[in-house]
This record gives sequence, structure tokens and C-alpha cells, in this order.
Amino acid sequence: MTVIDIPGSKSVTARALFLAAAADGTTTLLRPLRSDDTEGFAEGLKALGHAVRQEPGAWHIEGRPAGPGVAEADVYCRDGATTARFLPALAAAGHGTFRFDASAQMRRRPLGPLTTALRELGVDLEHGEREGHHPLTVTGRGIRGGAIRLDAGQSSQYLTALLMLGPLTAEGLSITVTDLVSEPYVEITLAMMRAFGAKTTREDGPEGRTYTVAPTGYQATTYAIEPDASTSSYFFAAAALTPGGAVTVPGLGTGALQGDLGFVEVLRRMGADVEIGADATTVRSTGALRGVTVNMRDISDTMPTLAALAPFAEGPVRIEDVANTRVKECDRLDACAENLRRLGITVDTGPDWIEIHPGTPAGPAEIATHGDHRIVMSFAVTALRTPGVTFDDPGCVRKTFPDFHSAFDAFARGQ
Repeated sequence: MTVIDIPGSKSVTARALFLAAAADGTTTLLRPLRSDDTEGFAEGLKALGHAVRQEPGAWHIEGRPAGPGVAEADVYCRDGATTARFLPALAAAGHGTFRFDASAQMRRRPLGPLTTALRELGVDLEHGEREGHHPLTVTGRGIRGGAIRLDAGQSSQYLTALLMLGPLTAEGLSITVTDLVSEPYVEITLAMMRAFGAKTTREDGPEGRTYTVAPTGYQATTYAIEPDASTSSYFFAAAALTPGGAVTVPGLGTGALQGDLGFVEVLRRMGADVEIGADATTVRSTGALRGVTVNMRDISDTMPTLAALAPFAEGPVRIEDVANTRVKECDRLDACAENLRRLGITVDTGPDWIEIHPGTPAGPAEIATHGDHRIVMSFAVTALRTPGVTFDDPGCVRKTFPDFHSAFDAFARGQ
């Protein structure tokens, strides 16, 4: 049995940084993820005038309930979608002129539903080049609040940014959502907001689900970041694939915030032995994997993990309702299909689905990563049983797990 210490959750760290920056007082984040994405978020906060002190194992953020501490700033969001979507909402609640830009990869990713909603709330916001994309300029004058409608069918991050903005408005915010993907991430947001003193309600009606956020502001706290469930999926999949394999991830159990822990239930359906305890999750191989048809709309970040594992199943693996994976760091659905075919695997795809047939992946082959950390980490699972697999950009894992390759190699040697 291998016990592995997974770095802190990227999703939880990003939300905690926003909430800490908006809170009254100084917040301490315990075990935050240190990666390109989260470092970029912290640098963005510093550019906006927030004091951020980073120590090993703990970050301290001095909150500014009135908004950024500068009247003008340029913020570079790197590749980080949370940075690029959350920080403009934070800036809009303050007073000043704030310019945001991002990498070429992030510039391609959509932003329109969020910026449209901010404009409906009265925010002065201009896109610098292409409408609905970075770069953009936000002129903050505070936000009164009100009622808006939102389509979050491409990304739940649009809804999360607006929910976290709600307590900073003068009168509160009511958001009716007409479509929503990755709903468990919204539950993470709401739970964390409550931990910082926010008050929210949710009601389902004929026009969609309505979230109401009171104008309470936030209170500083000490907040522990749980291990990243999406990152854990590669180690869980590797254990399920390896005869006699077993892994335990402490810190992820029945009370975990992250919906991506649901990936282990997919492994259970495929035949792996899964045990979810109060504060740890264990996956063991049973020596065989069954084919499965699974809807991954709510855990779509783990779609590439399952796709990379799928050829080793005894029957086809069909993954459905994952259209939103086409607008991630790359078109992940096509990227998975492309790389599996390079390995000699038969794959069928549609607008929102992929079906992978059983086969023996054959190397040597270079995986086209498209600069996407999740493609690299997923196909590292395939490489466990496929000699000769290499990656055209192995270093892109720095986005969420800079030490992934050494950690995964050590794990594989221990199985």
C-alpha cells in the first residue's frame, strides 16, 4: 500500500485567495498549492495592492473589503482560468482602472458570459481585442447588485466569480442560472463562502436555479486547503491499472469539498476496490477493468484520466456529456482521441462524447500535449503499460503540479 501526499487543490486555493483578499482582516491559508496557476493568482493580488506573504506551508493575505489598494494596475493572468475569471470580478467591486491580460492559450478561452453579466451589473468593462476574451479593462466604481441571468453551460467559473462577488455588492446579488456544468465546483464555492461568513440561498424555479447572496462582506479566518482531487485521479487510475496496485490519499474522504473525488466511483464501476473513509480514500486493483458508459458532466476535469486508462478495460469505455472539455486549455476531447490513435487505439468521437475501444497501446509515440497539464498527467497513466511514450511538452505540468513527474515515477516504482 502506497500512501501519497497530494498537493493542495488548485480550485480551493484560488477561491481561498479571492475570499481572503476580500475579507476583513488577515487570513492564513494552510497547505496552499504552489504552482504556476496559484502563484499567478497571488501575483495578481499583489498587483491589485493586496499584501500577500508566502511562507512554506502557509500564505497570509491581508484583506481589503473596499477592493484593490491601488487606483490603477496591470494584471497578467498567465494561463490561469481562475485568475483570469475571478480577479476581474474582484476588481470590479473596488474603485480604479484595472487592465487584465493573459497568455495566448488563455486569450483563446471564452470569457463572454461573465463579462456580459458584469456589464449588466453596471460595471464599465471593455475588451481590448476580441469581444468575450482577454485582454480587458475594468473600471471599478463599486457594484450596487441586483438580479441577473447567467448561462454557465461552458464553465461553472462564471457563476463562481459572480457568487463570490455577491457579498461585496451594496444590495446583494440574485443569479438565475439557465444552464450549468461542473456543478460540484459551485458547491465548493458556496461552502467556502460560508466559511468566510457569507450567507447564500438556492431555489429551483421554472426558469432555472436561482442563487441569492446577501451583502454581508467576508470575515478573515484560518483555512486549510484539502488535497487536489483532480490530481489524485492519476494516482487512483494508476493503482487500478497495476496488478496488485493500491494507493491511499489522506485528506480526501467523505467530507471532501471537491466533486472530482467522484472519479473513484467510476473506477469502482470498472471493477476497482474503492474505500472512502472519513479522512482518506484508498483504491486497489482487482486485476481487471470493465468497460463502462459514464456521464462526466460534473467531473469533466477527470475525463482525460479515464480516456487514458480506457484502452486497458475489457470492453468499450464511453464518456458522455463533456462538451465543455473542448474549451479548456485545449480541446481535450480531440486531444485524447488524437493521442490514443497515435498509440493504435480505435476511438470514436462526437460533439460531447468519446468512445474508446479495448486495445494494447503501442509505442514508441510522442504525446501531443497542446500545452495542457492534464493531457500530460493522464497519459502518464497510459505510459505505465506502454514503453516508449514521451511528451512534447512535459514541463507544462507546472501549471498545477510542478513535481508531478518525480512524484509519479516514485509512486510507480513503489507499486
